[in-house]
Amino acid sequence: MMHLQPDSAAAPAMTWGQLLSRRRYPEQPQLHVVTDAPPVRGAFVQDYDRVVFSSAFRRLQRRTQVMPLPETDFVHTRLTHSLETACVGRSLGRLGGRLLLEETEGLAQTLPYLDSDFGDIVAAACLAHDIGNPPFGHSGEDAISAYFRSAAAEPFVRVLNPAQRADLQQFEGNAAGFRVLTHTYAAHSSGTAGLGLTYATLGAFSKYPRPALVPNTRLTQGTSEKRYGYFQTEAARFQEVARELGLRPKSVEEGAADGCFYRHPLAFLVEAADDLCYRIIDFEDGLKLGLIPRKAGLKLLREMLGDAPDRRGSVEWRDWREELGYLRARLINHLVLQTARLFATRAPALLLGRADEPLVCQLDCWEQLQHMHELTVEHLYRSRPVLEIEAAGFEVLAGLLDVFLAATFDPQGSARSRKLLQLLPEQFRAVGQQQHATAYEQIILLTDYIGGLTDQNALSLFRTIRGIDLPKVF
Repeated sequence: MMHLQPDSAAAPAMTWGQLLSRRRYPEQPQLHVVTDAPPVRGAFVQDYDRVVFSSAFRRLQRRTQVMPLPETDFVHTRLTHSLETACVGRSLGRLGGRLLLEETEGLAQTLPYLDSDFGDIVAAACLAHDIGNPPFGHSGEDAISAYFRSAAAEPFVRVLNPAQRADLQQFEGNAAGFRVLTHTYAAHSSGTAGLGLTYATLGAFSKYPRPALVPNTRLTQGTSEKRYGYFQTEAARFQEVARELGLRPKSVEEGAADGCFYRHPLAFLVEAADDLCYRIIDFEDGLKLGLIPRKAGLKLLREMLGDAPDRRGSVEWRDWREELGYLRARLINHLVLQTARLFATRAPALLLGRADEPLVCQLDCWEQLQHMHELTVEHLYRSRPVLEIEAAGFEVLAGLLDVFLAATFDPQGSARSRKLLQLLPEQFRAVGQQQHATAYEQIILLTDYIGGLTDQNALSLFRTIRGIDLPKVF
C-alpha cells in the first residue's frame, strides 16, 4: 500500500525544470579553457564519466558486494554491481521519462530531452550509489558503528555533541558517499568541489535526505527515512543542494531547520535499480556458487516470468548456467518496464512528496522477490564463509580505528603514535591546512581513510600494525 505523507500548502511542489539543474556543486570559475567549441557530452554524461575516473570508484573493484574476498571472477564485487546498477538505472530513467512525456501535456515543449536527461542522471547516481561503502560490505558499516558505541571509543566520542555522535554510532555508507562526491581535502586544494557533479545528480544520489539525528516524532517511517544521507560535516552542503533543486522541506513551519527533505523523485529510480540488481543478481551468485539449490532457484525465476512448466524456447540449453543468465536478463527487462510505468504514474505524487515507498514494492511479483531475497539471506548471506570473513571484518575495522584514534589523540605524542600517524596520508591528518580541525573532524578524516580502503588493504594494514605480517621490502 502506498505510503502517503501529509501535504502542506506552505511548500510548493517540486518542478522538473529545477530538479534537473545542470549547475555544478559548487559554482567555481573556469580555470582552464581548452576550447570554445560547445561540449559534445551533456552535463549528466560528464557526471557519469567523472565518477568512472575517480579513485574512489576504482577501489570498489576490490570491495565486497556479497561474498567477501571472492576467489572467483564470476562473483560480483561492488564495482561490477555498480556498473550493472547503472545500466538498469539508465533504462529505468529513459523509459520512465519517455512515458512521462507521453502522459503529461505540455512537458515535451518545455523539456524535450527529459527522457535522455533522466537516463543519464539516474545512471550517474547509480554508478556512485555505493562509492562510500566501507570494506567488508554492509557488515563494514555495522563494524564501524559498533566500535563507536563500544567502551573503547568512549574517550573519543564523549566530547562530541549528540548529532556528531549519531553520525559515528550509526555510521552510514550513503552519508560517506555524499562526502566523497562533494568534499575536497584541504591538503589537495583550497576548493570544496569533490567530483564537481551537477546538483541534479547529487539530488538523485541522495536516497536518504536527512541527518542522522532527528527526533522520532518527526519521522514518518517512509523509505527515505530508514537511513540518513549526510554527516554534520556536509550539512551546509546538503542544504545548498536542496535549495538549488527546490526539494520540499519536511518541516515547512521551521524552514527545514532539522535538515529533512522529501526525496528528489529520480532517487526512487536509483533505489529501484539497486533493489532489482542486488535481489536478482545476488540470487544468481548464490546459484552459481552452489549455495542456493539450483532446481528451486531456476523454478522461481521461471515462475516470476510467468513461463509455463513445459515452455520450450528456440535454444536448447546444454549448461544450466547459460539458462540462468538468460532467465535473469529476461526478468530484469520485464521488471524494468513495469517499474518505469509505476514511476510515470506516481510522478505527480512524488513531486508533492506524497509517496514514500520503494517502487519495487508495487511490482506484481513483489512477494516472489521477497521470497528470492529470503533464499539469498538463508543460503548466501548466512553461509559460513561469509559469516567468518564478516566477523573478521569487525575485528579488522575496529582494530584499525582503535589504533589510529589512540595515536591521533595521544596527549604524550609517543614514538609509537608518531610512527602510526606517519602511515596516514597527509589529507587524513590534522596537519597543514587541516591543523585546526576539531576532534569530530579529525575522527571523520580517519573514517574517510579506513572506510576508503579495499578489503585486502584493510586486512593487510591490520596485520602489519599488529606485527602479524611484515610488508615486502623492495
